[in-house]
Amino acid sequence: MPVVTSAAVVSGPDSPFRLTTVHLDHLRPGEVLVRMRAAGMCHTDLSVRSGVIPFPLPGILGHEGAGEVVATGGHVTRVRPGERVLLTFTSCGRCAACRSGHPAYCAQHLTANLLGGARADGSPTVRDAAGRPLHAHFFGQSSFAEMAIADERSVIPLPPDTSDDELITLAPLGCGFQTGAGAVLNVLRPRPGASLVVAGAGAVGLAAVMAAASTAAERIIVVDRVPSRLDLARSLGATETVHATGQDLRQDLLDRTGGAGVDLAIETTGNVAVLEGLIGALAVRGTCAVIGAPHAGSTAAFDVNALLPGRRIVGVTLGDSEPESFVPHLIALHRAGRFPLDRLIRRYPFADIETAARDAASGETIKPVLVFGA
Repeated sequence: MPVVTSAAVVSGPDSPFRLTTVHLDHLRPGEVLVRMRAAGMCHTDLSVRSGVIPFPLPGILGHEGAGEVVATGGHVTRVRPGERVLLTFTSCGRCAACRSGHPAYCAQHLTANLLGGARADGSPTVRDAAGRPLHAHFFGQSSFAEMAIADERSVIPLPPDTSDDELITLAPLGCGFQTGAGAVLNVLRPRPGASLVVAGAGAVGLAAVMAAASTAAERIIVVDRVPSRLDLARSLGATETVHATGQDLRQDLLDRTGGAGVDLAIETTGNVAVLEGLIGALAVRGTCAVIGAPHAGSTAAFDVNALLPGRRIVGVTLGDSEPESFVPHLIALHRAGRFPLDRLIRRYPFADIETAARDAASGETIKPVLVFGA
């Protein structure tokens, strides 16, 4: 019999999350049924709800899940019933990017994670109480539900000694924290003595700061408009902070580096003017990683000739991570006290999902984590 569960359904753009009874489909051979214990809330979820990201609605969002495996399809080998797991993005596993260890750049990434709302063959994983299909399969999971069907490639087994409390804390690793940390550790890879600037002290930016603090980078500069977030960034490893109040970011960074510019930069805000400032402040052979997504069609202006001395601009999705190996690395850093993500999260009962969404949108909470059964 199909599983009946409760899920937070968004009926259309700018509609609230409403807890609703839904019916999950039968498991396919490569799928896993997970009882959710926690789920992080990401700005991607809010962007879908507001209509900025064109995921089809009505539907179920959530893509930073954590829970316990209830059942597996016949072809699943990664996990077994009873194991605790984190959920992350999905990928096809067959294209050139997947085969070369870059599943975040899977040829099917947009359809499989963001735009499709169903399995690859178009079949739904969830229906409403009347039997009508709901759009789900968001990042291969749709974890804003008490029970969720996840792709096997979205599932990461946790250490056997993971406690209930740690499971909740680790939930957001599936997207935002993985993205910021991966931009540093997988893409930029600071060399000894490097300078790194992070624009935006939200969940992604602060994850980048924590990751950078575990490298040989000498200067970690954080830019934000909120003084309390800058204070937090310093406590997490930033060596300098810039209170963005409309000043010329490019000139500020050049002044701080004696005109040489910064070796590495990460843009997480989606603000094109900030991106332009970072690009203009790059040192010779410097690299700017672009993570923040502005509105579709946005363009940035920069001096093309200034790129010729080895300056680079690189887009980064999900930290260019191979989750099966990278997420366990982040867990190890967390357990060693070098990636204290517990300092960035605030827990909310699943029933308070609307409050969590408001607090995330306003910036009051850096990373809301919904707790099931709370």
